[in-house]
Amino acid sequence: MNPISDFIEKVRRLWRRIKIPRYIAIAILSCLGVLVVGLAALSQQPVTISFLVRALEGDQLQMLVEDFEAENPDIRIDIVRGPNAADSVEDLYTASFLLGDSPYDLVFADIVWIPKFAAAGWLTDLSDRISEDELSDFLEADVEAGQVQDGFYRMPFRSDVGMLYYRTDLLDEAGLEPPETFEDLITASQTLQDEDLVEWGYVWQGLQYEGLSAGFVEILEGHGGYWIDPETNEVGLDQPEAIAAVNFLRETIESDISPDGVTNYLEEDTLRVFRNGNAAFLRNWPYVWPEVNKDSSEIQGQVALKPMVHEPGENSGACQGGWGFGISSTTPHPDEAWRVVEYFTSQDAQRKFVTEYGYVPSRKSLFTDPQVLEAYDHYDQLLEVAQQAGLRPPIAQYAQASDVLQRYLSSAITGQMDPEQAMQRAAGETRRILGTDTQDENTSEA
Repeated sequence: MNPISDFIEKVRRLWRRIKIPRYIAIAILSCLGVLVVGLAALSQQPVTISFLVRALEGDQLQMLVEDFEAENPDIRIDIVRGPNAADSVEDLYTASFLLGDSPYDLVFADIVWIPKFAAAGWLTDLSDRISEDELSDFLEADVEAGQVQDGFYRMPFRSDVGMLYYRTDLLDEAGLEPPETFEDLITASQTLQDEDLVEWGYVWQGLQYEGLSAGFVEILEGHGGYWIDPETNEVGLDQPEAIAAVNFLRETIESDISPDGVTNYLEEDTLRVFRNGNAAFLRNWPYVWPEVNKDSSEIQGQVALKPMVHEPGENSGACQGGWGFGISSTTPHPDEAWRVVEYFTSQDAQRKFVTEYGYVPSRKSLFTDPQVLEAYDHYDQLLEVAQQAGLRPPIAQYAQASDVLQRYLSSAITGQMDPEQAMQRAAGETRRILGTDTQDENTSEA
């Protein structure tokens, strides 16, 4: 007997014992029956798990949402679509937590948000939900990015790593090899421009936003420098290597290798210039590969990729990026939220997402997966680059430090400030943020 029938039979027996008039008993029984049915229906309503994403990625994730809901009818996923700029999405998440109980059960997080969000107590420690053995299939830097002190706060979903794209047809026509050093890149760009083979040599993301910091990390490492040492909080922005890195970026503009407008470029702007055949070299993320090889691309089949160029004797810089899932510390449904995270970060879900949209998986096994390689045969080479990628400074004050760097980099590359002066001030302000400004280092505002 089901619970509702059992309840009705008990009420009937009770009514016989106390001898309530039949018409009253029927009325009572009817009301109670409706109440029980309503409560049973309410208890069977699916739990809704919500999270905020950039609008473009929300559309892309929808296919995984449909697959999950088909297998888990007791859970519904509500994707809230926000701005396409990652910085703006971070601001919306931050505001939701500062205002009180966040409406989001999950945080779909950029790799650099985790130290801040974890330190603020906005994320749940996932250490007891995932073992080290299970995490061993994920890229090391992706896992490291989710660790704050003794906790683990972010499951990797898709990875990202900065790299250099180049036009193979142009280099072949000019008899040039792919560049290895910064000087090689400048020389090759000028040669291709002088021979009227292309309008621009090199395009990169120069707008004052997080992409500028990410790209600068690669140029900085390629010069042998560093931004912030997370172990000691030492700041390297005013060191000769950092100033040389800024000078390189400025030189690309002053020598017309890069257009003046590059200081207003986001990723999509640089991709458009490159895909239309108007640039020889592009610094960008792995999502570019399927875009430049579409049938509609002017340069389909004429592009290769490699690690970013560097100074002789220095390492190639590759900025680790990527997105993953954290569980909000205020969610009333942590177990259901974890089921969503488990599915999205699973091998099957990542495989489907990667083969459809060309993003980089966070699971190492997928770089050599037959289905992935059938769609993108360069992924086995991409694994080597991804395994060498480095993190931006994993510090709780990262957002403030990045804002400082962006402002002074923008001033330097647009010619508003001398690179050395800009980096000295950036270093001074960064030390104040970290509480390590023990001496007067010309840190006045620009």
